[in-house]
Amino acid sequence: MKNMKKTAIILLMITILITSVSCTKEQDTNDEKITVGIIQLVDNGAFTDMREGFIAQLRELGYSEDELVINYKNAQGDMTNLNSICQEMVSEDVDIIAAIATPAAQAIINMDSDIPVVFISVSNPIGAGIISDMDKPDKNATGTSNAIPVDEMFKLSDSLTPEVKTYGLLYNTGEINSVTTINSAKAYLDANGYKYVEAVVTNSSEVQQATQSLVGKVDAIFVPNDSVIQSAMPQVAQIAKEAKIPVYGSSAVMVASGAFATISISDTEIGKMSADMVDKYIKGTPINEIPAVVVSTFETVINQITSDAIGVKLSQDTLEKATILTK
Repeated sequence: MKNMKKTAIILLMITILITSVSCTKEQDTNDEKITVGIIQLVDNGAFTDMREGFIAQLRELGYSEDELVINYKNAQGDMTNLNSICQEMVSEDVDIIAAIATPAAQAIINMDSDIPVVFISVSNPIGAGIISDMDKPDKNATGTSNAIPVDEMFKLSDSLTPEVKTYGLLYNTGEINSVTTINSAKAYLDANGYKYVEAVVTNSSEVQQATQSLVGKVDAIFVPNDSVIQSAMPQVAQIAKEAKIPVYGSSAVMVASGAFATISISDTEIGKMSADMVDKYIKGTPINEIPAVVVSTFETVINQITSDAIGVKLSQDTLEKATILTK
């Protein structure tokens, strides 16, 4: 009887030991997972392409779902919500944060946490106070910049719509990236003898009225890389089409949403480039030794439906060289 009791006790101890080891291994496995937080103020087609390109590249680099967890948060256009999301990411102590566009990057950098940040598609990271030096980034951050080629944009306009003399500048004053791009546009237009009329907004509800205010005053509209305007681009495009006004946007997604034309980078590609930076950090390169990059590979994108609607005839040369959207 005593032997049976001893045997039972030994079996119980073995079971407890096995269970303990199993739980420890499971905990170790969870601890070994890398958590990448992705934050953005608002969603739109461009940001979706950036995010999907970013995630796809991480998977392509070999980070399976068993090894790397994506914690994605969208503030739905609410700055208070964005700040709460950033605080949540800090509290959860994720391994690294990818911030899509300027508002999200500014918000997380302002948290002054120890978590490294890779920003995606920030047109002026130094002006936005996100880093102080592109080659030697500080503030525990680095990333990709999508500086808009303003000069080339207006040269494209000269080629496609040479009759334009006055531009409408439609933008959100609350985004430093928009203001920076508009200031560059003004400098170009002033230096080249063009006139311009500004229409500014502070939120998406003002976009329709601001666009309508330009009708009858301008020959074309220029929109910088502005998340608020981009989200309302179908409204802008419809008003402009009815008035036969070409809209020059700053992303291919704007053109897909009805703008006339752009010279832009690939949003998917900039997401992939940012993922490569995360990969370098995970493999041991300190974040301040990964230079921030200005993406400089551009393509001309034209909306054929909009072109037809506003009466712009595209040359054969343009049709052969540009990416033409027909949907």
